[in-house]
Amino acid sequence: MKGIKTRQELIKEYVEFFKGKGHKHIPSSSLIPENDSTVLFTTAGMHPLIPFLLGEKHPLGKRIVNVQKCIRTNDIDEVGDEVHHTFFEMLGNWSMGDYWKSEAIKCTFEFHTKVLGIPVEKYAVTIFKGNENALKDAEAEKAWLSLGIPKERIAFLGKEDNWWGPAGETGPCGPCTEQFYWKGKKAAPKKFNPEDKNWVEIGNDVLMEYEKTKEGKYIPLKQKNIDFGGGVERTFAVLNGFDDNYLSSIFQPIIKEIELISGKRYGKNKGETRAIRIIADHIRAATFILGDEKAVKPSNIGQGYVLRRIIRRAIRYGKLIGIKDNFTSKVAKSVILVYPDYQELHVNKKFIEEQLDEEENRFNQTLEKGIRKFNGLASRREKILTGKEAFLLFQSFGFPIEFTEELAEEKGIKVDLEEYNAEFKRHQDLSRTASAGTFKSGLADDSEQTRKLHTATHLLNEVLRRVLGNEVKQKGSNINPERLRFDFNFSRKLTNEEIKKVEELVNMKIKEKLDVLRDEIPVKDAISGGAQAEFGAKYPELVSVYTVIDKKEKKGWFSKEICTGPHVSNTGEIGKFKIIKEESVAAGVRRIKAVVE
Repeated sequence: MKGIKTRQELIKEYVEFFKGKGHKHIPSSSLIPENDSTVLFTTAGMHPLIPFLLGEKHPLGKRIVNVQKCIRTNDIDEVGDEVHHTFFEMLGNWSMGDYWKSEAIKCTFEFHTKVLGIPVEKYAVTIFKGNENALKDAEAEKAWLSLGIPKERIAFLGKEDNWWGPAGETGPCGPCTEQFYWKGKKAAPKKFNPEDKNWVEIGNDVLMEYEKTKEGKYIPLKQKNIDFGGGVERTFAVLNGFDDNYLSSIFQPIIKEIELISGKRYGKNKGETRAIRIIADHIRAATFILGDEKAVKPSNIGQGYVLRRIIRRAIRYGKLIGIKDNFTSKVAKSVILVYPDYQELHVNKKFIEEQLDEEENRFNQTLEKGIRKFNGLASRREKILTGKEAFLLFQSFGFPIEFTEELAEEKGIKVDLEEYNAEFKRHQDLSRTASAGTFKSGLADDSEQTRKLHTATHLLNEVLRRVLGNEVKQKGSNINPERLRFDFNFSRKLTNEEIKKVEELVNMKIKEKLDVLRDEIPVKDAISGGAQAEFGAKYPELVSVYTVIDKKEKKGWFSKEICTGPHVSNTGEIGKFKIIKEESVAAGVRRIKAVVE
């Protein structure tokens, strides 16, 4: 195979290949999704492109390529093995109503075999086998056979393996075809068995051709889309002959730092190796969340809660392998050095380290309380700790079962693991049921109410500057059909008079029934022309700009902002604007929640 020695080299090869196929390169978006209330983090490269997958025209055209930073916590319990990660980078290319299955599959195959040099004899694919809602994907099968993939290397699987979406109850969805690489030492078997762990998934082409309706029907999409995704970490490890992602140069500098701090050796002991992987993974994820363009700190809600959870989980496993002093900020420094191309990490280096130190100090106090609770439980005459008690230590104080077992062993008592595992499974099932509710409204909402709130947010953005001063800049926003949420930099709480004035000015612009126009222009021209952009956000070379026209203004417009939409065509459609809450979310960052009626 081709010798690709750095992750930057892999990324460059990928982007350049698809640019050569007419794709336009867009930068990685923030880990905090813009105007998407259905998920806490960007979990795939498609998130920033949802309006365009639903039919809106992208300023750069129908073919897009990027490498997106992502966070996924749905299988956090799997982290600790060779291949699972909380944070990862996703190679992604899209066709939004342009080329279809045959060309998409051909491009993927060419990139894997010609550019990366993966031997065809080590290559296999899976295809959707069909069900009551959609037919067997004969088109994908025909495309792979035409490229020389033998029938024995094609496996047909069901919806649980080879179907994507919708992300919510309704929306775009369709079959997918996954690509696999044989990592085994012996020659790959003639017949492909997806259950054989020597076959490693290295890519997935999602073939969006259906829309699931509220009635549960699957109807053909007006605009068919291609969405390829491939994990950088896994692909990079495969290319360098590793069946353990943590042995690659992406993780080794982080691993070496943990070894130095703990005095333990990676690969020497199974339990310690798992702990080192969890620490490396979680601190890498925490570093990227803290270093993101949008201000996120550890807290008990939303993204801040997830951040707190992974930091504390890393600390717990640090204690498990004997780390006594604060260590998370030291590990974070090694993470930052691995990623010279993410400038936000370097700009926010001090903030990352301070927040990790603060959270580690805070958790150490909780840890002491947990150990006191354990000692109380262990002081009884019984020589066994019940599963419910062990789970209480996990749920209330964050003790992993391994940590509790180690403490119990020191006291010469046993832990009822069978009861603990039953409690843990019940807790997992409840958590999955609760988190499923997060996705009820679908990945993105394009309703009339959402359009009204989007445009109201633009008016609010401009009015805040006029009431509070031009130094006010947007720090983030989130919109669902019920309300808008807008974050901005400001050093103090707004007075009642200021809130009233902001409401009045927004409503005045609504009553004036101003036209809202959309233009596609180069990002430099948009900024120089006065368009507002979110602080720290990265934009492609061509952007959509929404302008609220107002002839009474000197410039001829009231508001001009870079945005992907959707919006109303006239402010008169919005209705009455009302602020329902104004609060602090971080040092120097305020948040307004508002509704339209």
